[in-house]
Amino acid sequence: MAMRSAAWGEERGQAAAEFVAIFPALILATLVAIQLGVAGWTAWSASEAAKAGARAQLVGDDPEAVARAALPTLLRDGAEVDSGAQVDVTVVAPTLVPGLPDLSISGSAGLAPGAGL
Repeated sequence: MAMRSAAWGEERGQAAAEFVAIFPALILATLVAIQLGVAGWTAWSASEAAKAGARAQLVGDDPEAVARAALPTLLRDGAEVDSGAQVDVTVVAPTLVPGLPDLSISGSAGLAPGAGL
């Protein structure tokens, strides 16, 4: 019986050591997953803003102002809106980790007269 308790005592900290070893990988995987979600949200927002700008262009309003107003506040400052034959909105996705390169995401939309709103 004495041997059994001695062997158990040697393995007591094993789970804690394994957790400490895997913890950085778990944090990195979580940050990557969240960053992918932020990039998807940014792409959706740029696309919706481009659609709003295209609708405004079709009815004679200012497509750049409408597209910029349709963007979430976080994305408005660095947004580039170009309205030619179609409305193009380019924004930079927010990054969670300092030092990551900027990721520019674009959305485009255009409506032909008579296509419906």
